[in-house]
Amino acid sequence: MPSVNALYNDYKARGLEVRLIAFRESADVVRRAATERGYTAPVLLDESGDTSGRVYGVWGPPTVYLVDRQGRLVGRAAGPRAWESPPARALIEALLASS
Repeated sequence: MPSVNALYNDYKARGLEVRLIAFRESADVVRRAATERGYTAPVLLDESGDTSGRVYGVWGPPTVYLVDRQGRLVGRAAGPRAWESPPARALIEALLASS
């Protein structure tokens, strides 16, 4: 998750929102993991997995949803991504530039 931390830290002042969602884990486990791994983005907890799984279709981490400023889903991907790559950064730049 270092690339997600970097993405969040680099763009949060420009309006990028990042939320890490932990599901099917206890609050203590999530708190410890977030601290040990140095997550800087807010971590939300879905202990039962109901919201993540049933509502959003997330059954395995990591899953990313890209939502524009109007709240429209503009992309979804499962699996790790290289958020430090030039194409990923260009995508984030384009989303932040859209009104």
